[in-house]
Amino acid sequence: MRIVRVSLGQRSYNIQIGTGLLARVGNLCRRLELGRRCAIISDANVAPRYAHATQKALDRAGFATELITIPAGETAKSLGTVAACYNQLAGHRLERSSFVVALGGGVVGDLAGFVAATYLRGIPFVQIPTTLLAQVDSSVGGKVGLNLKAGKNLVGAFHQPRLVLCDLCTLASLPPREYLAGLAEVIKYGIIYDAALFRVLERDLPRLLRREPACLAGVIARCCEIKAAVVQQDETESGLRAILNFGHTIGHALEAISRYGQYLHGEAIAIGQVAAAQISVCLRGLPVSEALRIELLFQRAGLPTRVKLTAARQRKLFAAMKLDKKVSRGEVRFVLTPRIGVAEFGHPVPAGILQRVLHPEPGAAPGLEQGQECPPRPSGQAEGGSACPRPGVAAAHSPHPTPSHV
Repeated sequence: MRIVRVSLGQRSYNIQIGTGLLARVGNLCRRLELGRRCAIISDANVAPRYAHATQKALDRAGFATELITIPAGETAKSLGTVAACYNQLAGHRLERSSFVVALGGGVVGDLAGFVAATYLRGIPFVQIPTTLLAQVDSSVGGKVGLNLKAGKNLVGAFHQPRLVLCDLCTLASLPPREYLAGLAEVIKYGIIYDAALFRVLERDLPRLLRREPACLAGVIARCCEIKAAVVQQDETESGLRAILNFGHTIGHALEAISRYGQYLHGEAIAIGQVAAAQISVCLRGLPVSEALRIELLFQRAGLPTRVKLTAARQRKLFAAMKLDKKVSRGEVRFVLTPRIGVAEFGHPVPAGILQRVLHPEPGAAPGLEQGQECPPRPSGQAEGGSACPRPGVAAAHSPHPTPSHV
């Protein structure tokens, strides 16, 4: 078993990664000195498979458990679902010393965490992510929230879990499409933070596609280490943590305009990351060869990399991007990369470049070629320079070396 520590003072916690953790959840929770009553929040897909084992382990450790099952899918991240959970928690007489167990993927974790953050003004919760995407990303860092019709994650809070348990056994039952969607977040960490991890993914992708536990354990641990390192420096996303949103500005907007039905989250951000790489070629000097490596890795992982938009859909997409949480002074700000392993945040992107990336002219090669298909540079600007002003808030991050276990 691997353990990654998220060090946040009194809000510190462990991420445990291994097999057979569901059977141990009761004993592990008992060490946290929580109250004896808890509610397991799961969804209609996950609960039939894993809720009984989780409940049994908690009962055996002396906890009184209640199961709350919500609908499956992104549309469940709503105020209506939250209200239903509140009523069930109140009906089961949960108190401030009680806790919530989030058993499921990213939707369950976000929603259950928000319920825990707000019920009785905040009760503890434990994350048991059952999807690859949730294990490497959404279960770590304390961001919890809901969607509105206007956009994704527009209501939320920061509420750190007391413990995260990543049981690799749950990944074996994931449908192929959902598993592949999780790889989009894995690849993201290599692009924004760790070039060595990116090379490992290029080399070991066949093993990941076979879901080999030894390979998965190392890669998941490294992703969690990266996220922990970023969150420890910027817990509430006032600066550096924004790099974790690489590809998400376009990705979230794609999800919103498709009403969360056409793309899985990982699929949408795969498209968003390829677009962000293409923008980076133009604005941040990312070598074309590296942009091609990025797109090829997503393609090898079975993920979409491009989207065809009508003019009407493009207008809707741009409007949805205006609701992104990184908007500043009315400008959409992007996370970009000058080279694999480094990310910068706070970049405004001219509309012409966005249109060129997302809606190539008939007969034109898709995407951007460095120095050729960008809008004209301002007069006097050196070749290779940015086509937009240097962002007021930007950070380049030097990657940490990849541990030997990856």
